[in-house]
Amino acid sequence: MKDYRGAPRREAMIDIHHHLIYGVDDGARDLETSLAMARAAVEDGITHIVCTPHASERYPFQHKLVAERYAELRSLLAGRMELSLACDFHLTAENVFEAAANPLRYSIDGKGYLMIEFANTAIPPQIGEALLMLQTAGYTLIVTHPERYPPLLSKPEMLADWMRHGCLVQVTAASLLGRFGKMAAAFSNELLERNWIHFLATDAHNLEGRPPHMKKSYDYVAQRRGRETAERLCQSNPRAAVDGARWPDQPEPEGLWEGVPLKFHAKDFAGSRWKAAPADSGKDAAKSGKPGFFKRLFG
Repeated sequence: MKDYRGAPRREAMIDIHHHLIYGVDDGARDLETSLAMARAAVEDGITHIVCTPHASERYPFQHKLVAERYAELRSLLAGRMELSLACDFHLTAENVFEAAANPLRYSIDGKGYLMIEFANTAIPPQIGEALLMLQTAGYTLIVTHPERYPPLLSKPEMLADWMRHGCLVQVTAASLLGRFGKMAAAFSNELLERNWIHFLATDAHNLEGRPPHMKKSYDYVAQRRGRETAERLCQSNPRAAVDGARWPDQPEPEGLWEGVPLKFHAKDFAGSRWKAAPADSGKDAAKSGKPGFFKRLFG
């Protein structure tokens, strides 16, 4: 394997959302791709990757296979890239019960910080009960890429409510730069302006459409909000999550506790790539013939 260790960079960024483990989901397809993604991350100034394979109905979390390939990558990347293991935890009924029954199992290195992902079709108001169940089990919840959920963009006050109940927020770095459309860019930039973002991460899946790049976004944040903010979102906060450390002091989230609505309105982006999603009927698993998520979870 080519030695791609470079000179130390001040940024030394930690990427807490990265589909590096090959052949377990829609991320890296093979070992060669995993190593190429790690190389690209190093070249971009990333020194630590949290591997986050999906845990979903489409891509069940394969504990044995994930552990084997994670160990393989740690061995091959030793001295070049630090790795941690977590997952991209989808809020299905089975997952919530499994995680609650096995506290901290799916969190970053088993130390408590859990990356949670929502459905793109609907987010019912009862989701708060599922979040509370996970928090009661000891997890600190990190809401992944809220700027990319159509139902949340249609009702952004849900995010404010989750934050007031202790959830942290991870935005995809490229969203700030417009990679996921004007709507995601507008939403994520307002979160940035209000200090409602706790982490930037790549959510890398490959080298082409979803590459492991953070440096441009780091520089963008440093220019708009200062280097201290860039370091907090890409270094110190991710370090706390990886270490399972006590959550560090943060700047006051503007308007959160006062209930000041976001200026963002999805209706202002008519004709953009996403439309407002319809309200949930509780039949999220209709295609599979299974009872809906909340019927299975709460009754």
